Amino acid sequence: MSRIVVGLGNPGEEYAGTRHNVGQMVADELARRGGAALKPQSKTRTRNATVRVGGSGVVVAVPMSYMNLSGGPVSSLAKYQSVAPEDVIVIHDELDIPFGTVRLKRGGGSGGHNGLKDITKALGTPDYVRVRVGIGRPPGSMDAATYVLKPFSSVERKELDLLIVDAADAVESVLELGLEAAQQRWHSPS
Repeated sequence: MSRIVVGLGNPGEEYAGTRHNVGQMVADELARRGGAALKPQSKTRTRNATVRVGGSGVVVAVPMSYMNLSGGPVSSLAKYQSVAPEDVIVIHDELDIPFGTVRLKRGGGSGGHNGLKDITKALGTPDYVRVRVGIGRPPGSMDAATYVLKPFSSVERKELDLLIVDAADAVESVLELGLEAAQQRWHSPS
C-alpha cells in the first residue's frame, strides 16, 4: 500500500453518533464506497479494509483505541503497511471550522486535539495530511471536551450525511489529485 486513511473517534456505542466520531463516520463511508467493511486487525489495533481509489489500493482504518490513544494504532498500521508518515491521511473533527465545512492541510499543530497530539508523537512528525471536518465551536460557555462528546443536534443531523459525503469526496480528491489540487477544489468559494 502506498497510502493509509485513518478516521478518528472513540470505540463503543455510547460514542457512535458524537461529534468526536465524525472521522470514523467518514472512514466507514469510504469503506462502503469500496464495497468493504472495516474488520478488526489485532496486529495494528485497528479496524481496517483495503479499497481501491483512483486505481490504487488504499487501507482505510479506524483505531480500536480511545481518541487520545490513537497514535499507537496509527503508527502500528503505518509500519505494518510500510507507509511513511507523509503518506498517512487522518480524518478528524475540528472545532475551529464551522459545521459542514471540510478543510485539508499537511502538518501543523494539534490545536488542542489530543488524538492528533498522540498521532504526531507516535509518528515522530506532524507532517501527515489532515482532513479537517468542521463541527463548529460549542455554544455559550460549554466546555469543548463536553461538546465533542455530545451527539449532533437535530439541525446538524439533517446535514450530517452530506458532510460525511463531502469529507469522503475530499479524501478521494487528495488520493487522486494530490493535496494541492484537492485544496484548490475544496477551499475555493462556491
